[in-house]
Amino acid sequence: MLISLTELFTREGKTNDYAVELDCREFQIPQGICPVSDSKPVALHIENVGDRTLVLSGEAEFTLMIPCDRCLEPVEVPFQLSIERTLDMNLTDEERIANLDEQPYLQGYNLDVDQLVRDELLLNLPMKVLCDEDCKGICNRCGANLNHETCDCDRSSLDPRMSVIQDIFKQFKEV
Repeated sequence: MLISLTELFTREGKTNDYAVELDCREFQIPQGICPVSDSKPVALHIENVGDRTLVLSGEAEFTLMIPCDRCLEPVEVPFQLSIERTLDMNLTDEERIANLDEQPYLQGYNLDVDQLVRDELLLNLPMKVLCDEDCKGICNRCGANLNHETCDCDRSSLDPRMSVIQDIFKQFKEV
């Protein structure tokens, strides 16, 4: 959802509070596309501090369905993001890129709330998502989920560099 920031530039010290529903129902993260299972409105407070500079603060609460890193079953992961940004409207796009602050959530005088939340989400993703600490994962041979079923695959993992010696032992077994 886009919020127009033009009315905040009328006078210094002007503030606005917004409660914005997330438009996007899924987020693209490194693990793939994850649907939003629950969300609350994003609460934003924006203040004009003068010299065409805005201070933005807010909170976003939502839950994503992220696949488990071991068994790929969907896991509900709650997020409570705190957003703090300073928007300097005097900077050109080239100056923002030079400062490594491209601000893709700003489009002219419009604030893209979904993009802002997406940027904060990427900074706050957990390193590993597990459905359970004791998750057994999936079989690397047949793909069976070892939490729900067992398989008869040979799980002995041999070093591929030792395959020549393994072939020698097989020849001696046949004699």
